[in-house]
Amino acid sequence: MAPDTGQGVARASGAAGARPRARPRDLLGGRSGTFLVRSLSVLGFFALWMAGTLLLGPRLCPSPATVAAFVVRETASGELPYHLGVTLLRVAAAFLLAMTIGTLAGLAMGRSRTANLVMEPWLVLLLNAPALIVIVLAYIWIGLTETAAILAVAINKIPNVTVTIREGARAMEPAYMEMARVYKFPKASLYRDVILPQLQPYLAAAGRSGLALIWKIVLVVELLGRSNGVGFQVHLYFQMFDVRAILGYTLAFVTVMLLIEFLLVQPLERRANRWRSRPA
Repeated sequence: MAPDTGQGVARASGAAGARPRARPRDLLGGRSGTFLVRSLSVLGFFALWMAGTLLLGPRLCPSPATVAAFVVRETASGELPYHLGVTLLRVAAAFLLAMTIGTLAGLAMGRSRTANLVMEPWLVLLLNAPALIVIVLAYIWIGLTETAAILAVAINKIPNVTVTIREGARAMEPAYMEMARVYKFPKASLYRDVILPQLQPYLAAAGRSGLALIWKIVLVVELLGRSNGVGFQVHLYFQMFDVRAILGYTLAFVTVMLLIEFLLVQPLERRANRWRSRPA
């Protein structure tokens, strides 16, 4: 008896034409999936916040609407923009100082064995020094000044930047350095065209981690010895037991730092690491 090839062909064509069922992982891919996951995460955060308000009461855990109304009022009065701007200026100054000194020290330690031997004990000391002790000593030795505040923040970050850049300097391709030596590159061209491009991923990593650490330490510095800024305001409202104001200033500052992270830091990091995805 001859096989029924018609039904077999129909089944085969039907199977070939059937679309594969989407897997959960595929549904979460792409920009729309990423946006969906992040939106659900934010909604979950506010749901937990509302649950905290119901359990603890509005005095200990004010509702999101109450905190939002406070933020709007402080923004309209100019208090929030002023203190937020002061804190962001301190973050920027300490960040630039830490990145500059840390990069120079890391390059020296990565390219010179003598420099590494001389500077490594100091590096280990600073890596293990408590941030609070550094801040207190800076205020005692320098005074309750802006210089002391920015130096205290930068000193807490410089060793981390130094370690990252040192590893980047050690990982540089020897062939490129030899080419620069053979063709007698000027110093400026050597750093601009050979060294800095290879250090870009390490600079991006040091910058991202540095920014995340610096803005936290800045708040402590302001709390201990400054008369303005977000940290000062949080300490002031802590003494008044005003949780609404504490949450308002904290969320406003965190929101600004998240915008900087997503709109500035992450794009720069992707650009610095773009060479990793290029075909050989």
